[in-house]
Parts: sequence; structure tokens; C-alpha cells
Amino acid sequence: MQKKLHGLVLGVLISSLLGFPPWARAAKPTVVIGYENNGADPYMVTQSQGLFQKMIPAHVRLKYFASGPAAMSALASNSLQFMCGIGIPPFVAAISQGLPLTIIFNQERYTTAAGIVVRPGHGIRTVADLKGHRIAIVQGSQSSFELATFLAEANVPFDAVHQVNMSPPEMRVAWTTKSINAAIVWDPVFDALRSLGGRILKTDADLPRDASSYNVCIADTRWVRVHPRIATDFVRALDAGVTYTKARPEKAIALMAKAAGISKPVAKTELAGYEIFSAKDQMTPEVLGSGAGMATSATTRTVENTAKVLLKIGRITKLPKNPVAAVDSQFAAAATK
Repeated sequence: MQKKLHGLVLGVLISSLLGFPPWARAAKPTVVIGYENNGADPYMVTQSQGLFQKMIPAHVRLKYFASGPAAMSALASNSLQFMCGIGIPPFVAAISQGLPLTIIFNQERYTTAAGIVVRPGHGIRTVADLKGHRIAIVQGSQSSFELATFLAEANVPFDAVHQVNMSPPEMRVAWTTKSINAAIVWDPVFDALRSLGGRILKTDADLPRDASSYNVCIADTRWVRVHPRIATDFVRALDAGVTYTKARPEKAIALMAKAAGISKPVAKTELAGYEIFSAKDQMTPEVLGSGAGMATSATTRTVENTAKVLLKIGRITKLPKNPVAAVDSQFAAAATK
């Protein structure tokens, strides 16, 4: 017993000297995975089937967040190891402040599952017509980048549109009470506003791939460096959800609908609004890239282009020091072996 205690104390001392935080010393660590409700997402299949718990050798807990910015404080306090369903802008805001975070899995690219929706009869027929109007937005989320991009294309100053900061659920309530006539948001609320009579002004399909709207899974960089196997198993669990979705779409849609609290027809429509990516896809230039190619991949270029836009509109005060280092496909590569 004394020998075991001596070994434990020695291990703690060595870990402390090496600068490892307490979670690095646990034999079977607790892993907290944050997530958002992005509607019909293969992530929901992974979650519904308990694949994180089955495939990751750790004590796994899931934690829901209403939006990406809401998850940032948890990531900053080291209480999350992974966060899924997050957009690029809140990630950029975090790494611009020096938070050690990395994109390790690009879940999907929004096409028709997000965009600007307006209420007919209020003179908003084009993006240029938004000038002087109020638009609901999750400030600091992917929507800030999208709105800035769409307004710039229409030669409308970013501050010429009155932005009302709301969570997606709040937008739905405000729409039904006619408190707002325009919103920029993602599914399931984007689809809900459309079903309530909203007209689609723009969708994310209008954005180029290297300055696009993605949902990504990010990780605490230091944590996954100490636990590469767990990070690989985490990606493997995500990939299992994608594989199931492609092989059994109807069953996957049923699982997604239940998890997201939507009907199966709505889930089917929402899923069609994504371009989803597998673990194998991650290594391609159109997603995370591989090796030296990660520096010029669509995801890395989107991080860089998003940072430039957010700096211009005042959402961040400085560009990230090394955005190329914030994209890493090594765990996806290991998960495919």
C-alpha cells in the first residue's frame, strides 16, 4: 500500500513539474462534450445511440448550449473538452483572444438550412432593403459574419441595419408576436420562420466555400495533446453517426427529429440543407485538408476570411496569431485507420 501511495505521489509530482493540469493525471478522465441543437444533424444520431459513451474510454457527459457564444465561457474555464455544432465566428473570437482551441472535425456546410428570412409586406424584397430595418441576430455567432458578407455584397454599411440580439428560440417567439420582421438564423428556427410565412432572402448556399458557414467540432488543444486516443475515438463516434445517416437515412432522420424536437418531414428538409462530411472527407482540401494542405483548406481559409470580416465590423479587436494552427485533421486521419 505504501509503495502504491509513493507511486501515486511521484506521478502527481511529475505531472505537476511537466505542467499538466489535473485532468491530465486521471486514469479514466471525465469528458464533457458541449453541443447545440442545429436541427437534423448526424451528430444527433451519434448522441441518440450513445456512441460517445460506447466508443470513448472515459466518463462522458453531454452539455447543451443555446448558441456558440454561450459555450465560450465554458471553454475558457476549461470545463469543456469538446464543443460541437459551433459556427466559425465564435471560434475565431475565442482564438483571437488566445484561447487554445482547435477545429478537429468539420461537421457540415450550411447550404439551404440557414440564411435571412423576412416577413412579406414590409418592403424588404432585397438585401439592400434591409437598410434602416431591425433584424434579429445572434450577435457574435456565424450570423454576424453572414450578415456582414451579404450587406457588403449589396453595398449596405453593416451599421445601417439595426441588429437585435436574440437567441434562436427568442426569435421564434418574437416572430409569432410580430415583434420582428427579419431574422438571420439557422435551422430549426430558420425552417420554422419559413413555415410561419417568412420569405427567404438569402441562404448560406450563396456563400463561397472558403468563406462559408460551417458547423464544426472544436477541442481544447492542450487536452487533446495529452489524450490523442480519446480525441480519435471522439471523431470515430462522430463518423459513425455520419455513416449511419448515409446508410439508413430514414432511421437517422427519425432519431434526429426526436433529438431535435421536430417532425420527421422537417428533419428531412433540414438535413437536405447541409453538406455533411465524414472522417475521410476531413482530409480533403474542401474540408480540413491534410499535412501542408491544411494551411490552404476551405476550413482554414474560412477561419482567416471570417477573422478579417469580424475585425472590420468590430466583433474582434485583433486577428488570431496563427489561424493555420487552429485546424487539425490528425485525429480524423487516425479515426479512418
